[in-house]
Amino acid sequence: MNAASTTVPAEPIDLARTAALAAEDKGATDILVIDVGDVLGICELFVVATAANTPMVKAIIDEIQENIAVEWGEKPRSIEGADGRRWVLLDYADIVVHVFLSDDRDYYRIERLYSDSVKHEWRPDGHPGRAVRPG
Repeated sequence: MNAASTTVPAEPIDLARTAALAAEDKGATDILVIDVGDVLGICELFVVATAANTPMVKAIIDEIQENIAVEWGEKPRSIEGADGRRWVLLDYADIVVHVFLSDDRDYYRIERLYSDSVKHEWRPDGHPGRAVRPG
């Protein structure tokens, strides 16, 4: 039985895990889950991933949307940047997924913007890796 068939709503970490695994399945690299709830207040977690090229950005965001819809029955509230496919943002309210081309991720350095937030490097086994705490 998948989570969508239960009455329990997805927790933000469940959505983030599903998004990160889907991104990884499509070849995304440098996947991080960043706890931004205390800093932003509008969402709990960011999932940040890097794609090698624009077709890969599309494949990653499509896979994330499909997996979250199947597992949790949720669709993004909004999608930004899908036309340019350089930095695509999927807003699921409690989590926001960012898929960058490598050069754009280096330029915007979103991790640096949230340097006071806990970051989890993503591991291939589908579990958050070590937490990197600020300070």
